[in-house]
Amino acid sequence: MMVQTQSSSPRGFAAMSAEKQRKIASMGGKAAHAKGTAHEFDSKSARIAGKKGGQAAHAKGTAHVFNSQEARLAGLKSSKR
Repeated sequence: MMVQTQSSSPRGFAAMSAEKQRKIASMGGKAAHAKGTAHEFDSKSARIAGKKGGQAAHAKGTAHVFNSQEARLAGLKSSKR
């Protein structure tokens, strides 16, 4: 019988620098697109996914709550597109 112990130090992907993780993830995304198996959102499914993420963040208490100045600036940015 083998007993597993938990390590407090990160291993594998988690132990890599953020830059190296991004590089590897980017390679995977490029490969999926080249192969034709990457998921591509249309505007409706992207809106639904964003809404789910926002609801989850609010439920966890981790969502950013805009003050009136931030909301005004965000609105100005989106209107310039």
